[in-house]
Amino acid sequence: MRTLRTYDYAVVRVVPRVERGEFLNAGIILSCDVERILQARIELDETALLAIDAQVDMELVTSVLATIPMICAGGAGAGDIGRMSARERFHWLVAPRSTIVQTSPVHTGQCADPNAALEHLMRTMVRRSTAS
Repeated sequence: MRTLRTYDYAVVRVVPRVERGEFLNAGIILSCDVERILQARIELDETALLAIDAQVDMELVTSVLATIPMICAGGAGAGDIGRMSARERFHWLVAPRSTIVQTSPVHTGQCADPNAALEHLMRTMVRRSTAS
């Protein structure tokens, strides 16, 4: 039996009009210190976002969302933030903001496989059911 590992995660949200408080879940950021994992998966449902706000700047949204996995990966491609430790990058990514891309509060869980946990979170928190 594999040992359970503690992980932290936040849901990435697109908030096209902050004053309305409406948002669409677009991804997950997951951090597992024991496994030295910091990763994000982004899957934007553009149709659902346009249903919330038909005037949303989709180019801006996709550009901002694309930076999240790069920051998780770290290194030169992530700029100055990429030189921070994984834990520092996680805290930077999940810091409260009042911009078009925000994160939920940080939640904690336990799993044997952080990659499987990330997939489960994507399936339950981000992807929309296609069943009728």
